[in-house]
Order: sequence, then C-alpha cells, then structure tokens
Amino acid sequence: MKYYLYILLTVDNTLYCGIARDVEKRFMEHISGKGAKYTRSHKPLKIVYTKEFENKSEALREEIRIKKLSKKEKQRLIDNQ
Repeated sequence: MKYYLYILLTVDNTLYCGIARDVEKRFMEHISGKGAKYTRSHKPLKIVYTKEFENKSEALREEIRIKKLSKKEKQRLIDNQ
C-alpha cells in the first residue's frame, strides 16, 4: 500500500510535515481541525510538497529526516521538486 509524505504551508508561514495514504483527505482533516495538534493552531493553507513511498516505514523514515531540516532546507526541497 502506497504512503505519501506531504508538507503543508500554514497561514503563519510555517511548514508542517506528515504522512498519509490519501493526502487530500488528510489535508481536509487538518483544515477541519481534526488533524494534528500543530495544525489546529497553525491553520494550513495548501499542500506544497508530496512524495510517494512504497510502504509506511519508508515514508516515516523520510518524515523523520525532513523534520530535522531547517526551514531553509525544507524550502529548498519544495522549490526543487
């Protein structure tokens, strides 16, 4: 089953990273306040990055790696997709 890593841009210009099987559905959960605690106080504007993985463990490894990046490094990743 495919998993996707995604990065959201929020209204206060921060970036949120997560994984999901269905990115659009997960985005709507974030919008409605049923997503992560972070996106309840930092409302998401749009999906700015997605990457597909063959399984959950690969997606989780990439999520952990990306969360360690600086905002500048994340922005470079988004710009180069």
